[in-house]
Amino acid sequence: MLRLRTLTAIFLSAFAGVTALTGYATFHASRSAIVSLVDRRIDAVADALLEDVAPGDEAAILRRIVAFSSRRDSGDIGFELEDAAGRRLGGNVVLTRPLRRGFSDVTRQDGITGLSEGRAEARPVGGGMTLITVAETEPIDGYDAIRLRNYLIGFGLIAAVVLAGTVTFGLVVRRRIEATRTTALAIIDGDLSHRVPVAPGGGVFAAQAQTINHMLDRIATLVDGLRHVANDVAHDLRTPLSRLRSRLTIIADDAPSAELDAAIDQCDELLAIFAAILRIAEIDTGDRRGAFGSVALDQLAAEVVETLAAVAEEEGRRLVAETLPAITLAGDRQLLSQALFNLVENALNHTPAGTVVTVSLSVDAGELSLRVVDTGPGIATADMAVARRRFGRLEASRHRPGHGLGLPIVDAIARLHGGRLVLEDARPGLSAALVLPVRS
Repeated sequence: MLRLRTLTAIFLSAFAGVTALTGYATFHASRSAIVSLVDRRIDAVADALLEDVAPGDEAAILRRIVAFSSRRDSGDIGFELEDAAGRRLGGNVVLTRPLRRGFSDVTRQDGITGLSEGRAEARPVGGGMTLITVAETEPIDGYDAIRLRNYLIGFGLIAAVVLAGTVTFGLVVRRRIEATRTTALAIIDGDLSHRVPVAPGGGVFAAQAQTINHMLDRIATLVDGLRHVANDVAHDLRTPLSRLRSRLTIIADDAPSAELDAAIDQCDELLAIFAAILRIAEIDTGDRRGAFGSVALDQLAAEVVETLAAVAEEEGRRLVAETLPAITLAGDRQLLSQALFNLVENALNHTPAGTVVTVSLSVDAGELSLRVVDTGPGIATADMAVARRRFGRLEASRHRPGHGLGLPIVDAIARLHGGRLVLEDARPGLSAALVLPVRS
């Protein structure tokens, strides 16, 4: 899709071209009209001069030229009579070059006294003679230049007004689009209270902003309702479930049994699910941004690898860290640590023995990637969306412990920090990266 700046440039270029063509056409049309009027006048003057003159009567023609030249209204008209060889026989102008029969242009270079630009007609008058009638097309010196300057100024002002209007319109549109974009980014960042500014003067942009704001109000209401439902369910069920676990523990202390231990484990798993739901809800509110501070990601990654390396070794896997460059960003250290823990545990829990899990940290194009890559079986590209979804578990993992909320928590933490969770095929294995913008 073409950008607004490109469309503006195309429009201005097209307008400039059309304006230039219109100006040239107008200038050419006015000049052609003047030339046509001068030609008609020359033709009429020549007809009047030769009226009742016998063809080839040199003396009569010369007398008529003298008589016509003495008239007050004939100052811009000149005549020259030539013989068959092109020699001058008389007249009130002297031509320095032969002219073709019919109409032609004459200029200052032709050396006619008092004439800067004009037209001439050469017509036969009998006896091999030719009468050349000359008239000015520019009665005032520099008139053609003045006319051209007026056209340039006139059409230039039109072009300037359109250019100013286009630039102003572009700035207004850009400002409105930027306001909408800022609101969208705030919504993506978790601030559902942000709205598009509405211009006080009304108009199309104000109506559009109001429509978008009404839509955002509706979305915020729905999201808030869903969030409250999940939170209320988690809160309401966690308390009785905790009481049930306590009673089962008391009973198991008095009469131990495998069934009671299994029931207690099920209670612990349900409590972990409710805790994860509430954790995601807490992160999604964005309230944790107030606790942001400077976090050294390289040190954080090294601590997580050191903590889980022994666990990985006990399970027959190897957890290693590549060279970690010193990178610091503004964020919540506890949440970032939890995100990396989740990614590493996810890799350890869903890969066979002998798998190598690698933690790396890199910066590219203004973004940093905290990446966990394993050499296990990986997951199909089509299943990656399921893995990111809350309670999304692949069929092959249903028999493994877990509740499908590990990666959604990582995704929520990434969004809180203005980033995203990226899952890719590592060939072999899975690459899970916490991609965050680089900002101090």
